[in-house]
Amino acid sequence: MNQKRPRVLHISTAHPPYDPRILYKYLPVLADHYDVFCAIPNADPAVAPAVHFIRLPYFKRVIMRFLVTCPLILWKTIWLRPALIHVYSPEFLPFAYLYRILGTRVIYEVQENLHKKIHLKRHNRGWFLKGAFALFDRLACRHFSLIFTEHGYLTTYTNLAKPHAVIYNYPLLSFLDTYRRPYRRPSDPVEFFYIGWLSFERSIVTLLDGLAMVKATHPHFKVHLFGHRSFTDQDLEALPAYSIVKDNLIFYGYTDQAKAFAQISRAVAGLALLKPIGDYTESYTTKMFEYMALGLPVITANFPLYRPVVEGNQCGFCMDPSDPEALALHLRYLIDHPKEAEEMGKRGRQAAEKFYNWATEQPKLLNLYQLVLSPSAS
Repeated sequence: MNQKRPRVLHISTAHPPYDPRILYKYLPVLADHYDVFCAIPNADPAVAPAVHFIRLPYFKRVIMRFLVTCPLILWKTIWLRPALIHVYSPEFLPFAYLYRILGTRVIYEVQENLHKKIHLKRHNRGWFLKGAFALFDRLACRHFSLIFTEHGYLTTYTNLAKPHAVIYNYPLLSFLDTYRRPYRRPSDPVEFFYIGWLSFERSIVTLLDGLAMVKATHPHFKVHLFGHRSFTDQDLEALPAYSIVKDNLIFYGYTDQAKAFAQISRAVAGLALLKPIGDYTESYTTKMFEYMALGLPVITANFPLYRPVVEGNQCGFCMDPSDPEALALHLRYLIDHPKEAEEMGKRGRQAAEKFYNWATEQPKLLNLYQLVLSPSAS
């Protein structure tokens, strides 16, 4: 263990053990400069051998994470006396003050604007949690440095007292290039790809209705769906379109990207639909950039934030996320015009190489760490 380098500790009570932003982007970069520890549920040390992992239990309910996981983190890590802790979970903010008393610097990362989104959650909501979050989130703005994954969050987070940075979750090209292949041949089976949360807020009804229309002309397609589901089988079965397309759908559940992207090589397009609710309209969907980096045409929502990326680079379609007819039209076009679809994919890849990749964001992370850890920071 290299004692000469500053010790930093990443803390999450809820992220999966293969979260790409933390595990594949942050930790390997920081391990070149710091002695890095990471406390995360169900940690897999093989993912980042240069990092010291601390395995945590996972609880779905915030109250259990606060009462069990957070004290466990404190017990397992306070003795480390890290120079800096990087906190991802709002419920850990009260405990972060104990480290601060001991001289540890704190970075709090805001990955979703809960001020606009907490009411949409099926779990972990209610007046007490909302009030507690609002209090400690406000205190964090006063006492801690912050990282935001979207610049749109700065319309909510104002009057920040400490240094902050906006670090987009752009793709790591070297990682995705392992799975990149030449665009599919016209004779290949028709397949579509989705990775990310699956929910009604993310237009699952529009997706199923649009696919049901496509099935009338292209009956043998497959859709690979990777991600946690916020709905049950009973919720799905209540949707009329599901009975039409259920044999065309493959639900994998949450899967490490290293395994999920192995299924992408013959995809016609990558799907990334969201409804204009919560913080979605001010947040880039990471999968959009991942599809572009992999050379796939993108079908996503027609948010003003997304249109310059997709339409500006002519790498796919932006559509009304509540319009299944539009979705069916775009899907059929890409199936029936493979050469045009391939060119869209190439333009998306070029844009990812030029603008939307982790190489542009990595320096922001290192610069903020240097600033926060500088002797003059208070």
